[in-house]
Amino acid sequence: MYAIIETGGKQVRVEAGQEIYIELLDAEVASTVTFDKVLMVGGETTKIGKPYVKGASVTATVVKHGKGPKIVVFKYEPKKHYHKKNGHRQPYTKLTVNEIVLA
Repeated sequence: MYAIIETGGKQVRVEAGQEIYIELLDAEVASTVTFDKVLMVGGETTKIGKPYVKGASVTATVVKHGKGPKIVVFKYEPKKHYHKKNGHRQPYTKLTVNEIVLA
């Protein structure tokens, strides 16, 4: 059984026991997080929400918080002596999906 959840402005396909990386959540490490914005639940039968599936939820445990790899952002304009170099590391939360509940 799998589900598609919405978090951080993105849609993520999850299954029980899977580890996923999502946008940073305000939650403690080893705490449980519940996602109520379930767009679809698939398996033997498929349920599609309008926009969300009623009574469906996904629970997950927070494993850790961290930062992704560094991305170099370089801007320049030729012949204008303008150049600017910045770096960015996107924060993330690593989760382990515990169960998918369909009521």
